[in-house]
Amino acid sequence: MRLIGPNNEQLGVVPTQRALAHAQDLGYDLVEIAPNSTPPVARILDFGKYRYAEQQKAKEAKKRQRSVTWKEIRITPKIDEHDIETKIKSASKFLDEGDKLKVTVRFRGRELAHPDRGRVLLLQVADRLKDHGIVERMPLLEGRSMIMVMNPVRRDAQGAPTPPAPGATSSPAPAAGAPAPRPAPPAPATAPKPAAAAPVTAPRPATPAPAPAPVPVPRPAAAAAAPAPKPTAPPAPSAAPRKRTN
Repeated sequence: MRLIGPNNEQLGVVPTQRALAHAQDLGYDLVEIAPNSTPPVARILDFGKYRYAEQQKAKEAKKRQRSVTWKEIRITPKIDEHDIETKIKSASKFLDEGDKLKVTVRFRGRELAHPDRGRVLLLQVADRLKDHGIVERMPLLEGRSMIMVMNPVRRDAQGAPTPPAPGATSSPAPAAGAPAPRPAPPAPATAPKPAAAAPVTAPRPATPAPAPAPVPVPRPAAAAAAPAPKPTAPPAPSAAPRKRTN
């Protein structure tokens, strides 16, 4: 058999007589804990403490178990509004106590010709009890009765924490004895991009105004010019020069 020591140490596969002798030498008992495995597994321990621990585990498991209790409310298709409010209060109390609920609609006489009225009534009851229970089986006609089954809302589901917001991230808590993870460096803040400036167009130079056309200045009227004198002809030379004698 495969032997396990009193401190959960593996002692390997040893013969049964040798394992029993080793347990007696240590002052403990040899207990077979896995007889169907190959090879069987035995452990060296105190059988009295082992049996007490198993009994405590069985008691805890029994405390957690709870017998399923069925509750039933009966209504008719022609039920009054005040009466259905009373039935709903009783049903919510049963569901809050953890019992399963069966809601039954009884049809009498010609009421069976209109089963849709009972189905609508049951769905209305389920809608009013949605905070206390959930529908396990939808309305089903069985003979002259239509039955709907509801289960109580789980307690742990009511106390469950709300999921984090879509941008928030939560890091899991470090295990005991594990080194604490280094904090991640903060992400650099990204400066918002400036809005694109509208293109600035340089002002066009003003077109110079056309120069005014020169205005002709009127010349002063010339004074009446006197008639120019006629040139006089020079005197004609003599015909023959005179000979000068000494």
